[in-house]
Amino acid sequence: MPEFSRTLVSLFNREAPDQGGLLTGKNPSAYNTSDPLRLWIIQLGVIVSTAALLSLVLRKLHQPKVISEVLGGIILGPTALGAIPHFSDRIFPPLSLPYLSLVANIGLVLFLFLVGLEIDASIIKRNAKLSASIALAGMVIPFGLGAGLSHAIYEKFGDPTVKYTYFMLFTGVAYSITAFPVLARILTELKLLDTTVGIVVLSAGVANDIVGWTLLALSVALVNAGTGLTALYILLICIAWATLLLTVGRYFLLWLARKTGSLENGPTVFFMTIVILMVFASAFFTDIIGVHAIFGAFILGIIVPREGGLNIAMTEKLEDMVAITFLPLYFTISGLNTNLRLLDTGMIWGYTIAICALAFTGKFGGCTLAAHYVAGFNWRESSTIGSLMSCKGLVELIVLNVGLSAGILSQRVFSMFVLEALTLTCMTTPLVTKLYPPHLRVRASAVGANFNNVSDAEQQRAAHWKSLHQGARTRFTFVLDKLEHLPGMMAIAQLIQPNTTLTTGGSKELSRQQSKASSNSSSSTNNPTVSIEALRLMELSDRTSAVMKSSASESLLASDPILAIFRMFGSLHDLQVSTALTIVPFDDFGSSIASQAENSGSEMIVLPWLPTNHHQHLNTETIASEAPRTPGPSGAVHHNPFDVLFKAATSGNAQDKSASAVHASFVRSVFSAAKTDVALAVDQTSHMHVTVTTGSKQHLFVVFFGGPDDRMALDFAAQLCARGSHVSATLLRLVKKDPEADDVQTPQMARIAAEKAEEANMLTIASANIAADTVYGHVTEETRLQSDTADNLAWSKFADALIDTSSGDNNADPQKNIEAREISSPIPLHAAIHEVNAYAEAHRQTRVLVVVGRSRRLAVENHNAELKQLVGEYGSVGTDVRKTMGDVASAFVTAGAGDGLVVLQAAKIDD
Repeated sequence: MPEFSRTLVSLFNREAPDQGGLLTGKNPSAYNTSDPLRLWIIQLGVIVSTAALLSLVLRKLHQPKVISEVLGGIILGPTALGAIPHFSDRIFPPLSLPYLSLVANIGLVLFLFLVGLEIDASIIKRNAKLSASIALAGMVIPFGLGAGLSHAIYEKFGDPTVKYTYFMLFTGVAYSITAFPVLARILTELKLLDTTVGIVVLSAGVANDIVGWTLLALSVALVNAGTGLTALYILLICIAWATLLLTVGRYFLLWLARKTGSLENGPTVFFMTIVILMVFASAFFTDIIGVHAIFGAFILGIIVPREGGLNIAMTEKLEDMVAITFLPLYFTISGLNTNLRLLDTGMIWGYTIAICALAFTGKFGGCTLAAHYVAGFNWRESSTIGSLMSCKGLVELIVLNVGLSAGILSQRVFSMFVLEALTLTCMTTPLVTKLYPPHLRVRASAVGANFNNVSDAEQQRAAHWKSLHQGARTRFTFVLDKLEHLPGMMAIAQLIQPNTTLTTGGSKELSRQQSKASSNSSSSTNNPTVSIEALRLMELSDRTSAVMKSSASESLLASDPILAIFRMFGSLHDLQVSTALTIVPFDDFGSSIASQAENSGSEMIVLPWLPTNHHQHLNTETIASEAPRTPGPSGAVHHNPFDVLFKAATSGNAQDKSASAVHASFVRSVFSAAKTDVALAVDQTSHMHVTVTTGSKQHLFVVFFGGPDDRMALDFAAQLCARGSHVSATLLRLVKKDPEADDVQTPQMARIAAEKAEEANMLTIASANIAADTVYGHVTEETRLQSDTADNLAWSKFADALIDTSSGDNNADPQKNIEAREISSPIPLHAAIHEVNAYAEAHRQTRVLVVVGRSRRLAVENHNAELKQLVGEYGSVGTDVRKTMGDVASAFVTAGAGDGLVVLQAAKIDD
């Protein structure tokens, strides 16, 4: 047994190999050739953190992300932090750079593959006539200027061992290239993609990018070739490989995508595997024949099928890892090779300024002249095109890095050109904003790509505003954001639809109206046809796929499921439904919706309220037993859609409350920016587990206190009722009277209290910096008197018409589906809620819809005290509801009264 004992003891006494861990006293950042992972992770954290922090600052200046990545590399390089003793030796030791460079170049290959995915050759085909001349001028003139300046730079700073021809070629390519990926993002962020300028620039940028990468491949082939004959062989092999991929490779990937179902359901794992293998195989082949590996990856991206948005789906799967990890590494290596300290003399800075000036002059001048004299744009549009085409971005930086790695550019010349690329890229956005402000932009024609503009757009818009409120609203903009919005928006669309199937009692009147309409069919102003523009919202994020979606908006319009469902609904109900797509940053949602409605001549914007998805994963029994419920006065159970969203005591779901607050901020931004009527549709039945109503009949309860919004609610309800017997209405005028209360307030006192509460609310919103809210002018006694007079006239118009009809006046228009009543009560909100609940209980086959004005201006009553009572009875719905909808609507939301709620804000039209 001694041998066994000795063996057993030796096992316990054996020391583990020293791993250099923290507990052993080793420095974890020390470079280890056999285990470089730890230092690489430290480098990655430093690089990504620096780029992210700079991006947060530069984003406020509307600068593209590539600027922060390059500046981050320069800061970490010898220009700034690298000059600190031992910083580079500890964080970026020379022996570790090959590993960092390897990962960065892998990312570069994948990035060029994404650039190829982003390029759509059909854009060039559609706009070849106009874009070809701009793209050609934007390459030939800068190339010539770059070649001319290269001789002086080569004489002063060039390496004599490098042929001047190679140096001139790289300088010309760097001058002539345009950064298409950065250009596409700038066009999207500045909302220029649907303008004539944006379409032409995008087409010219695609052509410029393709030619630029081809010239780069030619330059690398010439440098790597020993003789001219070898260079010719390299170019012929490269052309043959590109031709093979563009023909056989393209058809193979299309066949594979169809075979695997990737066109219908997105790229499968097998399809992605084959494509990624082909990307690196193509990069490997072009690299070994003497052309850079990025050229092979770029060609592979071009041949991926565009059908079904497959290229966008593949980009979504790859872009985050490439953009977050790989690209910052690559540009940090560029920064480590950029030493602005080498620009230490006045002569060097003179050459640097000359490089920047000639680079901008060549691009700006060439493209501007071509756009004006060849394409026919005016000088402002031409100069905007020239400014956009002068954007350099990351494409020139890639070209410069290739030249540096090939030994063609020295570190000093490389630093000079990097500074030029950063300068021209930073100039693009502010220059375009100054030259081409939004009010001067010309939108392209909706049909074709001939850039015929609507010359009388301003006249049509003026005529639209002049006729607004003089007749029935027939043009609507429905904002669609989520699938959950569709039920409520479909209900509103069915409400505004003229009903062609009426009951017997109304058939004669329908015949009379139809004959009258047909006799006036030649006049467009008497055409009662209702048209709806379904506006789909998509957020523009930092991802490349979001920019690609903006460029491919036409295909998205045809394939988007939400728009497809709404189009089918319109087709089945004889509604004219057109579709539009807006992809902008979230902060611009409100202004974009207002602009779209103004450009399309819409008379009302219809917004959905965000329904909660807190219980969507539960089954029917769970919903019935566990969903938050609010008892109504009549004993019926009402499911309040705001329970989960806003009640802190009922729900602890912080995510839902955050989402609802963001959506409320968005709705207020639309209220603030809109120049036309706005309707906010709240579906209060979306979470009921039983069907309450059947059929298409809808009954409107219009709660009228007074003010421009309430007057518009009266007018809108009357228009809806006049369109058919499927809509009826009850008009309630509420008057607050409480002579026996101790805290009696005169109307003047109530108005002063309401004004103070409104001013305090606005100050709170402004100080909290939450979101733009509607700000109105100062209320004077004169405006109050005018509003009161208008209230009385509006109510009298409807009330007198109903009285005349009931008395048998044959000349009066029949209003059998409208009832008007006045109610005086010390608690008018409670009275209105009771009326709605009573009607809903008695008419279970009718959908009850409450129509109220937002009444954020010229409020007649102060409802603070009664709202507190309602909160005590039903529970609070939060301050966001009151800020967004107003007090009256908040009361109905709190009580859960009605199947739905429409909150109206009248257009603020200057007299």
